[in-house]
Amino acid sequence: MPIKTFAGFFYFSKTQFKCGHSSAHLPARRSILPPAMTNQHTKHLLIVFHSKTGRTKKLVGAAYKGCVDPALDPVEVRLLTSNEAAADDLLWADGLLLATPENFGYMSGAMKDFFDRTFYEVEGKLIALPYALLISAGNDGSGAERAIQRIANGYPFKQVAGTLISKGEVSDQDLAKAREIGMTLAAGLALGMY
Repeated sequence: MPIKTFAGFFYFSKTQFKCGHSSAHLPARRSILPPAMTNQHTKHLLIVFHSKTGRTKKLVGAAYKGCVDPALDPVEVRLLTSNEAAADDLLWADGLLLATPENFGYMSGAMKDFFDRTFYEVEGKLIALPYALLISAGNDGSGAERAIQRIANGYPFKQVAGTLISKGEVSDQDLAKAREIGMTLAAGLALGMY
């Protein structure tokens, strides 16, 4: 498996990820830090997403770029689809970015499955995990947002950034906002704000 470099970290790459006109390899489940960069204080950010049409994937790509912006103190980012992510990933994380399409006024079934598979496994083991939320909506996205916020309260997750709801085709403004949310979440983790 090839090893790719992102913001000074090394990742085993298995996924090709297209965002706009450029493509970038994103980290797989396993990520390692070079020995010189291993630090017990390095914060961990987990991105969990589901995308069928590619719109949510575009938002995630922009958010990921914000998370690994070289102007920020580095955080270790693990990006997984909702089908790949597991309870161990949540226990590893210091922060969480969730991204889902809106399906029938609700989150995607794959995102709901992630919650179903992980809730009881992490119950009582998490402190209030800071999170942000991206929704690609065909309608208004509010049903998906409310459902995720209710579930997040039970984990417990603590929302630390406003929800981005991208309606219809993803615009440049949506991508800029997603990048900003990624930067905000990563910077807050690195600075110990959450």
